[in-house]
Amino acid sequence: MSASGGALSAARRIVFKVGSALLVDAETGAPNRAWLSAFCADAAVLRARGQQVVVVSSGAVALGRRRLGLNGRKSLTLPEKQAAAAAGQSVLMRAWEEAFEPHGIGAAQILLTRDDTEVRRRWLNARATAETLIGFNVVPVVNENDTVVTEEIRYGDNDRLAARVAQMVGADLLVLLSDIDGLYTADPRRDPSATHIERVTEITPAIAAMAEGANTATGVGTGGMATKIAAARIARAAGCATLITLGSRPHPLKAIEDGALATVIEAGASPAAAYKAWIAGSLAPQGWLTVDAGAAAALLKGKSLLSAGVRAVEGPFDKGDAVRVRDEAGREVARGLVRYDSADAHKIAGLRSDAIEAELGFTEGPMIHADDLAVGA
Repeated sequence: MSASGGALSAARRIVFKVGSALLVDAETGAPNRAWLSAFCADAAVLRARGQQVVVVSSGAVALGRRRLGLNGRKSLTLPEKQAAAAAGQSVLMRAWEEAFEPHGIGAAQILLTRDDTEVRRRWLNARATAETLIGFNVVPVVNENDTVVTEEIRYGDNDRLAARVAQMVGADLLVLLSDIDGLYTADPRRDPSATHIERVTEITPAIAAMAEGANTATGVGTGGMATKIAAARIARAAGCATLITLGSRPHPLKAIEDGALATVIEAGASPAAAYKAWIAGSLAPQGWLTVDAGAAAALLKGKSLLSAGVRAVEGPFDKGDAVRVRDEAGREVARGLVRYDSADAHKIAGLRSDAIEAELGFTEGPMIHADDLAVGA
């Protein structure tokens, strides 16, 4: 099996980025139902063998243009783009739902802005939603919330959004379905001597230069090879490999496993290891939690930090902030992303988990979840 086929078949959790050029018929502005049907059939095969699927989907603005009679317009004002997104969101989700339905698979929409993946409190909330949907055996379909974003606060392209989503959900593989079958030494549409690159182990300046030379943009979507390499950098730092391949093939995922050309950009580490390293070394801690001996021992065994084991809280900090965790002798034993702000943490310190909701009126679970803890930091 090729490197790309092996990467696809081995991944536990996969984020697929699907662009407008694949989803929307350029002539009519309607959903490309034949392509969607083939893609969802392929995705159903992956899910049947136990793999988890997340989709990052463009297309709302392009589909909304048709509903609002704006297909003939080359450019739209910001309010017109936002209106088109609002009109197109329901069309987009209906198309995904109808394509997955024959396979007994549900789909649910998650709309994000850049702040949702860069403000840690909102990042935790978005991740919890995605994880819950996956737990209910539903495919999350993620899109940028174009109804509210402005140019200053948008991602700019869904390649980067897909990379952030892959980071957020701890994906093993990010698949960017493109208008070209991977990275070449030059643009093969201009240079017949260009050579396809099957595997990239590190994103060097030479690799980045190749991407700049092959930069492209379709008539429906935005982006090109340079944005895909930028997305791969984000994914690689999160321990996620990236696969770039031609998306317009019939049954594009099956084609990858059958040996179709693609480029795999390898991850630097596992998603979990990269995430823990980010918590341990890249975030400025905003406070302290002092824990008893039982809680400290549980953390060393990979357990979550429960409120019952917390003896003291020093802040201030917000939900999602990084905090240090120390034992009663003052030794730092871990760092993690706390699920309560300092005011609420004070209120529930020492309480059993089943008493949190009575005290606060809600519960976010443990003080720090094991997934969000870097022990021995």
